[in-house]
Amino acid sequence: MTNDDRSNHHPILPGATIGILGSGQLGRMTAMAAKHMGYRVHVFSPDQDSPAGQVADREIQAAYTDIDAVVAFAKNVDVVTLEFENLPVATLEAVSRFAPVRPGSQTLRTTQNRSLEKNFLQQQNVPTCRFVIVRSLAELTTAAESMLPAILKTTTEGYDGKGQCVIRDSSELENAWQTLQTDEAILEAFVEFDFEFSIVGARNTAGQFAAYPAITNEHQNQILDVSYSPSGLNGDLNDAAIDTVRRIMVALGTVGVLCVEFFCCDGEILVNEIAPRPHNSGHLTIEGNVTSQFEQQVRSVCGLPLGAVDQKMPVAMANLLGQRWDNGQPDWCQALALPNVKVHLYGKSKAAVDRKMGHLTATALTTEEARQNVSSARAALDALASSSNR
Repeated sequence: MTNDDRSNHHPILPGATIGILGSGQLGRMTAMAAKHMGYRVHVFSPDQDSPAGQVADREIQAAYTDIDAVVAFAKNVDVVTLEFENLPVATLEAVSRFAPVRPGSQTLRTTQNRSLEKNFLQQQNVPTCRFVIVRSLAELTTAAESMLPAILKTTTEGYDGKGQCVIRDSSELENAWQTLQTDEAILEAFVEFDFEFSIVGARNTAGQFAAYPAITNEHQNQILDVSYSPSGLNGDLNDAAIDTVRRIMVALGTVGVLCVEFFCCDGEILVNEIAPRPHNSGHLTIEGNVTSQFEQQVRSVCGLPLGAVDQKMPVAMANLLGQRWDNGQPDWCQALALPNVKVHLYGKSKAAVDRKMGHLTATALTTEEARQNVSSARAALDALASSSNR
């Protein structure tokens, strides 16, 4: 089976079984969308009582490197998708002998390695920030002569600010290299951007493509904090960004949902990173758009026609990280006191600092009102927790 499996686009209809590699919140919300559409869902991961496993028909607990377990899993499902990119390519290749895997190994291999991803983008003439691949402190020192300030990132595994160091001057080079403990890293020049935004696209087995309007993203400590749409990005740039996502998905042969993170800089756009799966910023599509990114994931990997991506009304999302549980269970009545606010919790039993435990969304007549409502709802949780300790 090829990575671009349009030659095998017979639809997998409701009643069939979808397998999900990975069991976090993205798998949970994909499973919920699949169940709503009448599919059965099997989840595979090293974890037990996982966010996705709680809502799936079956939860298989085994290591991703346990090929025997992976093969047994694949034999009992009709199609396999994934909820995160840091999976062994060998695992996908083993699965693909028994069930179609969407997205496939070409997409995974490219997007799970920042070096391969950046080189791929260059080959596609997609603009990115300046970068250099470095494999030693000496190479880092040479590259940094013309690039500081910059960010040094591991080429694999890093996310939400993990696996990266900010370097502002040459005195920080040695400590940064030792901190990352890696044989290969990518040094990216700082980008003076106006704002960050993402485009969530989807492509099915017949090659049909659709993308949501741009979503503006605001970060705190390198973790997504608030997203909202409409983004304020002008129409021409929005169209250019959507076309970039389409070109990326076609070149990779991607089937499924894929998100591209962009910088907007003085009326131009640069690609930051690619995520070959539903994305944190796209959670707001559940309330904000005709078809959520999770339903779109099910439609695309099952070879169904894609759903409409039209926005129903302005919407904003705010992440809920583990530190909001420091003073005990928040009182969700405070958030729900605003009638257009929705609470989404991920079923994680233990809260930890910077762990994504859930999110809030708010819809309103304007983007600014949606942002204010979701921020007020989240602030009310904090205020209640503070008052309970007095």
